[in-house]
Amino acid sequence: MTNRRSSGLSTAPGSVDSGGAADSPSTPTAECGGSRIGGVAGRVGVRVLGGVFVLWAAATLTFFGLRLIPGDPAQAILGGPGSQASAEALAAVRAEYGLDQSIWVQYVQYLGRLITGDLGSSYSLRMPVAEVIGAQIGGTLLLAALSLAVAWAIALGLATWSTRGGRVAGAVASGLEIVAAAVPHFWLATVLVLVFSTTLRWLPAVSTPGPAGLVLPVVTLALPLAGFLGQVMRESVLDALASPFVVSARARGETESGVRWRHVLRHGALPGIALSGWAFGWLISGAVVVETIFARPGLGRTLLNAVQLRDVPLVIGVVLVVALGYVLMTVLTDAASRLADPRLAQPGATGRRVADPVLTPSGGSR
Repeated sequence: MTNRRSSGLSTAPGSVDSGGAADSPSTPTAECGGSRIGGVAGRVGVRVLGGVFVLWAAATLTFFGLRLIPGDPAQAILGGPGSQASAEALAAVRAEYGLDQSIWVQYVQYLGRLITGDLGSSYSLRMPVAEVIGAQIGGTLLLAALSLAVAWAIALGLATWSTRGGRVAGAVASGLEIVAAAVPHFWLATVLVLVFSTTLRWLPAVSTPGPAGLVLPVVTLALPLAGFLGQVMRESVLDALASPFVVSARARGETESGVRWRHVLRHGALPGIALSGWAFGWLISGAVVVETIFARPGLGRTLLNAVQLRDVPLVIGVVLVVALGYVLMTVLTDAASRLADPRLAQPGATGRRVADPVLTPSGGSR
């Protein structure tokens, strides 16, 4: 019987020497892969249930919040206080829209319509809310998507540069990020218009159909978000640079650029991925200001006009669509984070890093 020669390397569980059979599908690696996918699916299920609650809460708070605004909804439907509508006309409108019933009956009836997908009709525009939202949502989604992409590029670029430039670069980047994150949208938009539209005349002051009309609105939304994401990503990049898997990669002779591109940036971007769902909701809320300042059509401007006109169905419809978008983005980013970082899919993981990556024989991290 031939004895094996001992060495410094021990045989891993489930492995065989060159004459043995290959690992079976029931190896620990396959089991870990299954538990990883199962963990992601379970987490997505929890997020979906939480999203249903968010949608209900958004509809409920908006419904009762609008009822606290002084004034008669029936009079708002007929054109506002200056319309001088007769008592008969007001009574007819109340009966048509169910405003003559108690607020609780109106609430239950409205929830019933929402469950069936019926958002109702706009009081002010006299057309289905779904059609109004469908006509305006494209511009807002384009604005939010471009702003998120620009914010990501600025934040990741600033985080990478600041961690390579030493203490001075880190201090400069930190100051820029803090200032950018604290700048209000309306102030930044005003400054950009004064500089690039009024003084330099490079860009239009109001939104136009071409790409030039998107530049100032996108920059207005992207810069504050980039300031916040940059702070988070820079800390994550610094943590990754000090991690054992990066030290080991350098010890194996990998170039500095290879270490950063292969190991550091992937781990540094994880917090940004996790925050993209929150960033989407933040961008939509900022679109209310940006679309108004730049006279750009979209959900933000539609929501502002609907609130001023007490158009309850339209306000609730826009709020629900925004809330639904936030829920979907949160579910997708949470799943993407857990697929990109298998440690988050382990049992008991709460969304934070629970362990450092383990190096594989090929030099990658898992």
